[in-house]
Amino acid sequence: MAEVDLTSVGKVYPDGTRAVTDLNLSIADGEFLVLVGPSGCGKTTALRMVAGLEDISEGEVTIGGRTVNRVPARDRDVAMVFQSYALYPHLSVRDNIGFGLTLRKLPKAEIHAKVEHAARILGLTEHLGRKPRNLSGGQRQRVAMGRAIVREPQAFLMDEPLSNLDAKLRVQMRAEIARIQRDLGVTTIYVTHDQTEAMTLGDRVAVMKKGELQQVAPPQELYDRPANLFVAGFIGSPAMNLVQGTLTGDAAAPRLELGGQTLTLPGEVLAARPALAERFGRDVVVGIRPEDMEDADLVEAPEGGVLRSTADLVEAMGSDVLVHFAVDAAQVVTEDTKELARDAGTDVLGHLDRPSTDLVGRFSPRTRVKAGDPVTIRVDTGRLHFFDIESGASIWGSDAAVPATEDEGER
Repeated sequence: MAEVDLTSVGKVYPDGTRAVTDLNLSIADGEFLVLVGPSGCGKTTALRMVAGLEDISEGEVTIGGRTVNRVPARDRDVAMVFQSYALYPHLSVRDNIGFGLTLRKLPKAEIHAKVEHAARILGLTEHLGRKPRNLSGGQRQRVAMGRAIVREPQAFLMDEPLSNLDAKLRVQMRAEIARIQRDLGVTTIYVTHDQTEAMTLGDRVAVMKKGELQQVAPPQELYDRPANLFVAGFIGSPAMNLVQGTLTGDAAAPRLELGGQTLTLPGEVLAARPALAERFGRDVVVGIRPEDMEDADLVEAPEGGVLRSTADLVEAMGSDVLVHFAVDAAQVVTEDTKELARDAGTDVLGHLDRPSTDLVGRFSPRTRVKAGDPVTIRVDTGRLHFFDIESGASIWGSDAAVPATEDEGER
């Protein structure tokens, strides 16, 4: 096991394409860090630079205190698990797991003991004599992980290892990976596009966009205190609703105008975000989590705590109901929201002719709202998020700003 440090790391390809810019990360000994972001954000490139599969253009990578910029991949003492299983079809599970040890010419008894140990951890003992073609996708991925485990590396590097599995198997394997990493205590860097995977697996999650680190923090902190619009919109499912609003009133009676509707803000909002006091009369970006909205017919709604609309679409999910509706407030169109729309496969510019913004609320399954019905939405105004409309930065206060990275003492 070892600490992995990336200091001002950058990657520029020969054609001038910049994939990673000034990446600073410190992964503690035994920590599970997840790199997440849209396709093409540089997360896999960063992982491959740690592995030695990509040259480092700028900065320094250290593993266990040793600078490895010019150390070949085979000598970095890390094990990589890829999206593809990369198993040898003609070899048994036992021989696939032990293949790397055989190449290193370890004694047969030692190889046997290490393979048996890894198989027990992974629940593969009864499959050791089988060929990969006789295994399920989840079992094949376990074999690939077994091949990494037997090497007893200083760090595991995992590049979207679950993306080839179906949804149910992904959930099962997520739990398996978390258990195995916890039991082994090996420093792990895990790359994924799936933010649910990132939130459930990582001790900390690092969010990247266009080669740059946006924020690194424990999962709940990313959810509760996103550093900017991009992180806010990327973390959470369904995604945070983003809409343009105007702060009105004063510190004694703050209000938020969303088109023709008004929400009253509780005093604790300004107490938690003192920089809002400087923005009365100005436009801001407002973030509302779907789970912070509810059918006002089911819960008590205070004066100034509701929005009124018409339900456009109602999706019954079993444990909750997603209700889609629109408010007559301007859409938020920034580089961050354009990037989020591209990642989601939607066209953020497609409805700019409409003077409204589509929102989604996560209602209790007890709701009786149907598509086409008028709906009154109770908004938890104490949990609203606010962002600068120009920079996209989260609005807190100079002493409460959310950092992009945590220093060593905070981890």
